[in-house]
Amino acid sequence: MSGGEDWCAARRARRRPVRAALTLALAVMAAGAPADAQTRSRSRATPKPVPKTEPAQVTCQATLGTGVKTGRVFCDVLSGRDPSEGILIKIPPHSGRVTLTFDLHARHTYSEELAKAGKAFARYTGTAGILTMNNDLVQRAVVLAEFRTIADAFDRIGGGAGPGGLKAVVPVSIEPVRMELPEKIEQVSLLGEKLKVVRLDGEFTFATPGQPVAIVSNIQVEYRPRPAPRRRR
Repeated sequence: MSGGEDWCAARRARRRPVRAALTLALAVMAAGAPADAQTRSRSRATPKPVPKTEPAQVTCQATLGTGVKTGRVFCDVLSGRDPSEGILIKIPPHSGRVTLTFDLHARHTYSEELAKAGKAFARYTGTAGILTMNNDLVQRAVVLAEFRTIADAFDRIGGGAGPGGLKAVVPVSIEPVRMELPEKIEQVSLLGEKLKVVRLDGEFTFATPGQPVAIVSNIQVEYRPRPAPRRRR
């Protein structure tokens, strides 16, 4: 073998380890690529649920009707001691804590005669509570409002026998309420506690079960839907 042939053979011998190492590295990368792609595909297939805000499913014991201006459904908040007798609010299947929101209004019975005579003044303090179905208090809510003229009404409720088909019961003012509920709660009750009224003819407190203490509207829940169960392979 000539000197040139010896040099070429030695060069080829040096290249063999490099090629072997390169081949091994490519094989490792090829083997790892599908697993990584599968991981990314799996993570895309099960995204984290997006938070939702929607009207709550409500069972109202004493629906007043629909507002002619706002289109809201108004419901009496009745006093009582049994959560099953309150306004029942169903919580959708969820993950984590739930935020419950609603608007409280004072409840006034409008008299056009008293309004014309300048004797319609009334100050209301209505207290209610959100309770679990085990009768545990989650949080209290209070609405404080004054009525002097019909301009103080938040809305008028249709379906009545009064002028223009309006009801005499009037929601006054608005008190937005916001509270967090524990994760395991599936249903709560909005139940009235008491009502204090100051009028020109005196001061009165009402707490008899079944007595309206306030009006509620716009009950909503904010929650993260519970993830769908993973399919077994």
